Amino acid sequence: QVQLAESGGGLVQAGGSLRLSCAASGSIFSVNAMGWYRQAAGQQREFVATISSDTSGSRSSYADAVKGRFTISGDNSKNTVYLQMNSLKPEDTAVYYCMLERVVIGTGLVRNWGQGTQVTVSS
Repeated sequence: QVQLAESGGGLVQAGGSLRLSCAASGSIFSVNAMGWYRQAAGQQREFVATISSDTSGSRSSYADAVKGRFTISGDNSKNTVYLQMNSLKPEDTAVYYCMLERVVIGTGLVRNWGQGTQVTVSS
């Protein structure tokens, strides 16, 4: 099994910054990517950012709504992924979920999710 422990959420004023962390533990094999999704009240869960790495380096991807403001990074030695969020806006308010995607033989790509951490941006 895979466990994902998120931290770093909270209340911040518009224009402020927060840093989310997600530590993975358990059966962490054949990881394809890690990332963050978010879900605002009454909305569907949406993609925020992902990061993947191989022998040639790491690659990151961002939703248009957060490009230039959010930065995803990872520490493979700690099985941890971070999301640095700057210039936060009230519309960034949501529960942020950590995601780990791995390759499972016979099944294909499997995603595991954390419990979520609340981010609230006041205007």
